[in-house]
Amino acid sequence: MEELSELLLQRRRKVDALWEAGINPYPNDFKPQHTSADILAAYGDKEQIDASAEMFVVAGRILARRSFGKAAFIQLQDRKGRIQLYVKKDEIGEDAFAAFESFDIGDIVGVEGYPFRTKTGELSLHARSIRLLVKSLLPLPEKFHGLTDVETRYRQRYVDLIVNPEVREIFVKRSRIV
Repeated sequence: MEELSELLLQRRRKVDALWEAGINPYPNDFKPQHTSADILAAYGDKEQIDASAEMFVVAGRILARRSFGKAAFIQLQDRKGRIQLYVKKDEIGEDAFAAFESFDIGDIVGVEGYPFRTKTGELSLHARSIRLLVKSLLPLPEKFHGLTDVETRYRQRYVDLIVNPEVREIFVKRSRIV
């Protein structure tokens, strides 16, 4: 419990620092025009992607991140699925990359970028710009592959709906039936 309190305080300090820097951690002026499913539908079956591929504007929650100095990979989840983002300091600029460094797992970001394939062949979105849309104050579970503790899944239903797409789909289907 002590660790959780410290994590909450740390995230609240980040929100306060954003306000003091004149940055709204909860802006409402970003309009996503695409989903991860749109990108997968358009480029999922293509082995080679043209360098002049169309730009996509997506928004989603950060589920995981792997940083490599001046570049990072992010696993982004939106309402239709997941896609990997590639963020490079040279592409988005130093100020935006410095802001990006303060993003946490659970934050919701808006991204504009173009699709490409990584060396491993995974379809990814190469970010041209990235900005914070919602700063998460509560941490997500360690593993984004899903919750395993049944009691936690029922007591913290919102977390279960965030990290388990299958459960979220069941809720959506039930609401459409009713």
